[in-house]
Amino acid sequence: MKKLFLFFYLSLGTFFTVLAQAELPSGPYDLQTCVDIALENNLTLQRTRLNQEITEATLLQSQGQRIPSFSMGASSGYRWGRSINPVTNLFENNRIGNINLFANSNVTVFGGMRINNTVAQARKDLESGEFNLQATTNQVTLDIINQFINVVFNREQVKIAENQLKSTSEQLERTTKLVNAGSLPISDQLDLQSQNATNQLEVINAKNNLRQAKLALAQAMQIPFSEDFDVIEPEFEVTSYDLETNDPAKIYEIAINIMPEIKASEASIESAEYGVKIAKGAFYPTLGLGANVFSNYVDQPGFGQTEIPSFGTQVERNLSQSANLQLNIPIFTNFSNRAAVQRARAQKALAEVDNQQAKNQLRQDIETAYNQALAAEQSYEASLVRVKSLEETFRIAQQRFDLGAINSVDFQVAQNNLFNAQADLLNAKYTYIFRIKVLDFYIGNPINLN
Repeated sequence: MKKLFLFFYLSLGTFFTVLAQAELPSGPYDLQTCVDIALENNLTLQRTRLNQEITEATLLQSQGQRIPSFSMGASSGYRWGRSINPVTNLFENNRIGNINLFANSNVTVFGGMRINNTVAQARKDLESGEFNLQATTNQVTLDIINQFINVVFNREQVKIAENQLKSTSEQLERTTKLVNAGSLPISDQLDLQSQNATNQLEVINAKNNLRQAKLALAQAMQIPFSEDFDVIEPEFEVTSYDLETNDPAKIYEIAINIMPEIKASEASIESAEYGVKIAKGAFYPTLGLGANVFSNYVDQPGFGQTEIPSFGTQVERNLSQSANLQLNIPIFTNFSNRAAVQRARAQKALAEVDNQQAKNQLRQDIETAYNQALAAEQSYEASLVRVKSLEETFRIAQQRFDLGAINSVDFQVAQNNLFNAQADLLNAKYTYIFRIKVLDFYIGNPINLN
């Protein structure tokens, strides 16, 4: 029986695992799909959305304070011993059963503007939450783009390492034949064998780095990682970007007006300002209006009667209404109102500090991104020149090596220089692409790689 239960449990777990994986789009994934999956699975975004629902509920509750409340109910019970008969209004020792019906309504006529300010504060909190949601969405998207580019970069690194291994293997095969023919010394063959082993290790390392990059992307997307996880490489093009015209100061002037994190902090300041008004409202008198309706039924005859009046008759006879107007003037509240105002003002000051911190962080991020983009641009341009020169150097070295004009060590140096330069160019290319996209993001352009 235990084995049957264990089999059922494992089968059920496997079924739900397969079902969960089947809901994912089949790979390989393009960039937009990676971003969409990450945004759907990101727990920070889910938490922000749920907090928005809580804020919406707070706003609804605040708006409800403007309209009258209404409730109604009933109670029923029995009394024994000496008590007043509600029909005769005399003390009796009988068991008396009763049914009470009631309804009441209350509305605040004036509450020191606290209701209106509470509604306005909830709306500002909701607005701030929307901006925070946008900021989190942007950050998740940027992180996915960075991880996606890293996968593509490491895949290109694998290609470079494999090309280098292929070239070395071909030269080793040719050199081995020449050594066997007595045309070259055995040292040339041994040097190339050593280089070939080194290149094999570089291929292994490059493939491991690619696997780690894929794993990081899958984890950022918060999906299970498998060996067949892969991405579709978009058409990467290095576009020119005028870094001299779009300096950090100009980018900051644009970003400060459109970045959601800045708007969120500004909305928080306005929310805190309403909080101060709410606290000050406690010093004002409050005026409320209430109304009540009451009736009852008892299982006792009336004074001078022998029969118990019907339920409807008693409810109609005993029906009573009341209305009241209540004025509450706060004279001394044990400093609670004064303390509330002090806390609200401190909260506003904190919101202003957070806003300034957000602006400072934005400016620093833009300055950092600009300097990184500038360095990446210079590295990319220098790497282009370097690769072009080393390609020609390697072509000549290969010809000379084939003719026996240089030894294997010189050939390996030329080969390694070229492949290292190609790797540096690849790194500079993808770094530059990402840095430019970050600057585009700060001036309001869509976050993509198109």
